[in-house]
Amino acid sequence: MERSDLNNANDGRDLMFMFGGAALMLLGAGLILSHPQVRRFMGDVNLNGLVEGALPDFERYMKLRQM
Repeated sequence: MERSDLNNANDGRDLMFMFGGAALMLLGAGLILSHPQVRRFMGDVNLNGLVEGALPDFERYMKLRQM
């Protein structure tokens, strides 16, 4: 085999590892979110309050970044 053939084979293998890892992460997230206690906790999360709490920090970060 030539060197270019080996590189093409490794590219396909790397791509399969990447998609396999993404599929495992998606499956794991689905398993975690299917648990009743996690569902109850996620239902209690107030996204509006979370955004309002993070907004001052984000504005401060943007001011520091502009300096």
